[in-house]
Formats: sequence, structure tokens, C-alpha cells
Amino acid sequence: MLGTLPTHAAPLARLFRPASVAVIGDDPAAAVVLAHLRAGGFAGPVRHVAPEAIDALPEAPDLAVVVTDASPEAILARLAARGAGGAILTGPAPTAPGPRPRFLGGHALGLILPRLGLNASLVAPMPAPGPLALVGQSRGFARALIDHAASLGLGFSAVIGLGRNEDVGFTASLDWLARDPGTGAILIEVSRIKDRRGFLSAARAAARGRPVVAIRTTPDREAEEGGLPADAVFAAALRRAGILCVDGMDAMLAAISTLARLRPLNGERIAVAAGSRALGALAARALVRHGIALAPPAEPVAAALGLLLPPESARSNPMILEDSAPPNRLAEVAAALAGIPGAADAVIAVQAPGVAPAEGIASPEAEALAATAALGRRLPLLAVWPGGARGETDRRRLDGAGIPAFPTPERAAAAAALLVEHHRARQAARELPPRTVLAIDPDRASVRRVLAAAHRAGRTTLTEDEAFAVLAAYGIPSVPTRRARDPESTAAAAAALGFPVVLKIRSPDLAHKTAVGGVVLDLEHEAAVARAAAAMAARIARLAPAARIEGFLVQRQVGRRDAQETALRLARDPMFGAAIGFGAGGTEAALRGGMAVALPPLNLALAGELIARSRIAPLLAGHRDRPAADRTALAEVLVRVSQLAVDWPEIVALDVNPLMAGPSGVMAVDGWIALDPAARPGTAHLAIAPYPAELEETVRLADGTAVTLRPIRPEDAEAHAAFFARLSPEDIRRRFFAPIAALSAEQIARMTQIDYDREMAFIATAAGPDGTPETLGVVRIVRDPASAEGEFAVVVRSDRKGQGLGRALIQKALGWARRQGLAALSGEVLAENGPMRAFVERLGFTLARHPEDPELLVARRELAA
Repeated sequence: MLGTLPTHAAPLARLFRPASVAVIGDDPAAAVVLAHLRAGGFAGPVRHVAPEAIDALPEAPDLAVVVTDASPEAILARLAARGAGGAILTGPAPTAPGPRPRFLGGHALGLILPRLGLNASLVAPMPAPGPLALVGQSRGFARALIDHAASLGLGFSAVIGLGRNEDVGFTASLDWLARDPGTGAILIEVSRIKDRRGFLSAARAAARGRPVVAIRTTPDREAEEGGLPADAVFAAALRRAGILCVDGMDAMLAAISTLARLRPLNGERIAVAAGSRALGALAARALVRHGIALAPPAEPVAAALGLLLPPESARSNPMILEDSAPPNRLAEVAAALAGIPGAADAVIAVQAPGVAPAEGIASPEAEALAATAALGRRLPLLAVWPGGARGETDRRRLDGAGIPAFPTPERAAAAAALLVEHHRARQAARELPPRTVLAIDPDRASVRRVLAAAHRAGRTTLTEDEAFAVLAAYGIPSVPTRRARDPESTAAAAAALGFPVVLKIRSPDLAHKTAVGGVVLDLEHEAAVARAAAAMAARIARLAPAARIEGFLVQRQVGRRDAQETALRLARDPMFGAAIGFGAGGTEAALRGGMAVALPPLNLALAGELIARSRIAPLLAGHRDRPAADRTALAEVLVRVSQLAVDWPEIVALDVNPLMAGPSGVMAVDGWIALDPAARPGTAHLAIAPYPAELEETVRLADGTAVTLRPIRPEDAEAHAAFFARLSPEDIRRRFFAPIAALSAEQIARMTQIDYDREMAFIATAAGPDGTPETLGVVRIVRDPASAEGEFAVVVRSDRKGQGLGRALIQKALGWARRQGLAALSGEVLAENGPMRAFVERLGFTLARHPEDPELLVARRELAA
């Protein structure tokens, strides 16, 4: 029943596909834009008027380019009254409300649509038509990318210069490009984001169908106290959306060279074939530095390559050609690797400079390799061609043939690493997690009491024992701790815990107690504890006289011989909100490398991936005489902290360091929490919509079966595949309008890993014969980002029809659509499907012929607010 989205009149269609343009303004820059429009060959009318003459335009322009520093409010109001479709503001954006069309800007670069001959920008010359699309905010960055792409023979489908991103921004632009069949790869340059949730939602939707590469150009900053580096958070956010994030201009240019012209990798096996042993070794070494292991060819592959290479080279990687090899040998090796299934996932062909041909003529080696360019459709091929003018001629020949060519092995290895990173991002975005879901039943009432007490006291931080109470409410174990009012009572607290103990100062103002001598270890008897407490009080009074002291904490000292010190951190990023870091712990953590970062909400699979990305991951596997840590327990702690972040927006920072991880589990040894008492309830602090557990409910079918209706989640992948397998061929044809034998892993991921901000899928589950939950039916609602409507589809397992399940699912969908403010739901039905036609009509839907397909009907129902 679910086909393509219905065709709606997109509000931004006139802006992004204009048929007429007006340039508004008398500034010198207006003449520049006008000249660019006329030089580009735009077929529609182009008018030039002063701001006060907008009313006299002979037609309402689809696009108005406002090139003036005059008051934008008055100009936009005139354009709205004239019926303009959209505007570009190269000057300031409006600061006061008023009538206006949608606009790009202020201080926007403009809009370039080469296929339309539209250059409504300050950039010249207009790029050639091609597969790249750029959405960004910096004029200088856009000019540099356009110029570099032109040197590679690559053109653009669109250049959208958002400027300050005040109205039409990343979300709307990416939604538009995701539907554009002429866009093959999207480049994103970000300075600031206003709508983080919308940005990630649109970026993920765009990345499902094409490579998307992003770069952050905001000036970097060090992580603030209790924070996480902005670059790390940015990369984590984009990784979650399946997007390749690069950290510099070189990497972005390499991404243009590779991702825009080569098919995505199917794996990470890179083969290096080289005409020089030294250059081949440098290429291999550079790949290893990027974390890419070079495996030698399998025996059948080596046997085939033995016809072209010396025996030892055919069994090694890199593969080194003989000095006497003919000019076409490198191309022959590349062709052989492409022709042997499973031989490699990409090839780097390295050529040493040879005898110079006539000036401006490519070498025989380059011509031979260029002739294999068609193989790139099966196996991505990169080339290393060193040299000055001679190498430049060969590189241009290879680039023109669609083979990215680089002057050094290091640059080629960096480009190959981008291909691998993009492959990993795509794999992570479509990975099917196990069905295991960590059941968390936190004691939220206890957390509420702790936070309320801090608010009443006017505090924005918690003491360590209060932080431990919050962690305990979410099932996170912490070291046994007792409070003591004064040095005299610390001894009794220590005796009750058992020796050795650790003594700490209790203060909401000292996040780093060791810096002021607020922690003493290895206390073996009561007298030592009391003496240490008295000395600690005197020391802190001298070093931190303004700190509020609320007694002492006495803790059982945790043995560290069999445990690894790790640390986790929850912080609030200015651009992407709540973020979680994990890495090495202890007082020397900062010297051992930064934290790996992820965005909540996390499930077990995402938490495990976060641990694997951390620099401490190899140590957790065990080393020397220290056993391996329980990584499952670590992952569970990260999921619990993630849920804590979702539930309590007023917790703006949390630091657990160290978090001891050993073979028997984990334990928090120190904890600190910061609060924002002004934080608003809800999930606005999250860049990714959390699982809406509040929408779960239980209904009973006609036969008495209790069925749970709930939103789908990634862990439902296995059950969803089993559900599809139990649909009859006829039900599959009626649902998908075509016979489908099985769903691919990517299709299952798309159906179960949904973006709750732009779609919803409710599934019906009940316990099967073995007690494992089974999926019995599903209803899916996809919001059209260009309108206030949505499309629905419903299917019930073939053996569970006739029990009222379909009706229950549709009613659930209608309720959700109303709460989301949708004006209507519609769906496509095969005209021959009489039972479905009768079913939707009983539920209040009207049926009409599909405007483009006579075999389909459109079922539609208007929704009351």
C-alpha cells in the first residue's frame, strides 16, 4: 500500500526551481548579479528594479534577489504583497516580524542551478552542470570548492549559499536535494545550525541515497570545564546520520575527487600495485597510519596475478611490478583485480616517473590505465602519479577518465581512507542490532528529590554522594560511601566500611577535588583517617577559601589491579545539545587522548560501537597481567547514562572518573553533576529524537489475544524480517505493488531505524509459541516535509487477519497524525484490492483515481486539529 510519497505543491518549489527572477536594488553588486544571471543563459524573464518599484513588476517573480543594505523588512513585505515565491538576501536579514516570502540569508552567497542556467549569486563563472551539490554558509569556501571541482572536470546540480541561515536553512535545502535525481553527492559546510534536530533528520534522509560529506568551519574551541570538544561532537552527530565528516579543506577536496566519481566500497580491502618498491612501501605505510590493514591476496587471487607479477609480488601487498614490465602492466594488474570476485575492494595504482613523452602528451602508462576506467564501476581505482609538469599531464588525463590521481602516495592513502570511512558510516547507519533491549526502570522519584533539594539550596552542582544517588537510581553501581560531618566522625564511618578507605572532601563547589588536596588514598586505620580529615580541612580552607564545605565522604578503596580506569562524561554542546564521551580515566586521562563521543539516545549496539572507537578499547581486551574488562557491563552503563540524559534536561553535565571496569563488572569511584535549574522539560536538548515509549499501549483482539502496539525500534530488525517472511505472496504484492522474495539488510534497517521526527511506524507484537515477541502487523506514516500531510501504509500478517488488528493499527496512526498536527493522511491502494478498498472506506477515507497510475487509487482522510 505504500508507494512513493504523494506529489504535493512544495512551498519552496518556486525558490529552488524558479521560472522568473527579479533583482532588487541599486547597489553595484546588483549589477554583478544581473550580469551573472544574463550570462548563465537562464531562459525565464529577468527583471531589475529598485526597492520602491517592486509593485510595478509585470509578474510576481518566483525568485527575488535582494542586493541592497536597505531595510529588508520593507522590501520583503513588498515582495510578499506582490506574490513573490522566494528571496535571496545578500545583505542583512530582517530583525522584526512582518509579511515575507521564504528567503535565503542574510548575507547569502545566493543560488546557482547550472541545469537551469541560473546564477543568482556573486560567484563567477557559473560551474558546469554535474552531480555535486553544495549547501553552505561561507562565500569563500564555496568559491574554493567550485574552483577545485572545475579543475577535476566535476560540475554541480546546485550551490545553495545559506549565509546566516535565518530562514530557509539546512533542513529545507537538504530535503529538496534528497529528492533531486540530478544530485549524486552532497557537500555540507556548516558554521552554525539553528535547528539541530531538523538538520540531522534531513541529513540522514539525504544520506540514505547518496554520499554526503560535511565539514565544520566554526572556529574550534577547547572543551570547556566538564565539556567535550566541539569537533568531536560534530563528527559524532554526523556519523549518526550516516555522513562522512572531514576535518579540513584537504580532506574535503579529496572527498570531491573520490566520492563524487567512484562507487562506494563494499569492504575495506585495499590493494596497492606499484611500479616502484619505495613508492609502494610509502603508500602501504600511509594506509596503515590511517588504520587500514593491508592483507595479502588469497591464494586463488595470487595464482591469477602470477601471470602478471613475480611470484613473491603476487602474494604480497603492495604488489611490485618488475623493472622490465611493459607500460601497460600496471593497468593489467588493476584489470585483473577488478575481474576476480573478492580480490579487493579498491586498488591504488602507483606509477614511478618514466621517460617523458612530448610536452602535453600523456605517457603510455597513463593512457593504458585510463583505458581501464570503466572497471571503476566494479572496483574503485585511485592512482598515484608523482612528478611536476610531466606528472601533471598524466594526472589530468587520469582525472578526465574518472580515475582520481594524486601526486603523492600520502594523498592517495588519505583519499582511500575517506572511502573506507564513508563505507563504515554507511554500514553503521544500516547495521542491524540484536533484538536485546536493555530494560531500564529507573527510580525517577529519587532523582527528583535529589535535584529538588539542590534547587532549594540554590546550588547548580551536586555533591559526590548526591551524584552517586542519581547514578544508583539508574542502576549504575558506585563505590560504597558514607558521609561524615567532621574529622572526628570520619573514623567511625571508615570502621563501618572496612579498611583501606579513601577520604574525600564533600563540597558542591569542588569538581576536581585532587587539585586542592581533597582526596587521600590508602588510609589503613581510624586514627589515620581522623588525622587526614583534619589536615584536609585546613588545607582546603587555605587553597579554596570560597568553597562550601559540607563535611567529608569516606569510601571503601577499590582494588585497581584487575580493573581498568575509564571515564564517561555527559556534556551539553552549543550546536548539538547533549553528548556522551567515553575514554581513559584517572588523573592522567587528558594525557592519554581524547574521548570518543556519541549522541544520545544510545542502545546497546551504539554503546558498544562507542567503546570500540575509544582509544582505550585495546586495553579493555586485557593486557599484561590484567584481565579483559566486561564490555557488556560498560555498554549497559552508557545506555543508562543515555537514558538519564533523555529524562532530565536540567542535568547539563555529568562526569564519572574513574569508572572502574574489570572482569566482574563496573563501578563508579567518583562522580560530579552540574544542573541548569532554568532548563525546560521535554527533549529539545537532544539532537536526535528519543524512542517515544509513552506511545506504547495494549489492546485485545477479537479472539482475546493481548497485543502491544508500540513504535518500532532498531532492535526489531530480526522480528521484522520474520514478519515479512510470513506474509503471503499476494499480500506482499498488494503492499509493495511488486513481488519481493525477501527484504535486504539495508531495507530492513530502513524500516526499523526510523527518524521519529519525520515518520512513525507502529508495530503490533505478541508472544509467540516460545515466548519470544512476534510482529503481527505494522502501520507506517511518513510525513511529507514539504507539506502538512502524511502518507500511511498498513499490513497485517496473513494468518492474523480478521481479528480487528488492522483497524487498531490505523486508529493508532490517526491519533499520532492528529497530535503531530497533520492536516490529512493519504495512501495508495491497488484498484483491484477490493478488501482494502472496503476497509479504508469504513474508516472514513475517500477513494479517488491516482493522477498518474490508472491501476492505483488514493485513499485520503482529512484530519481535524
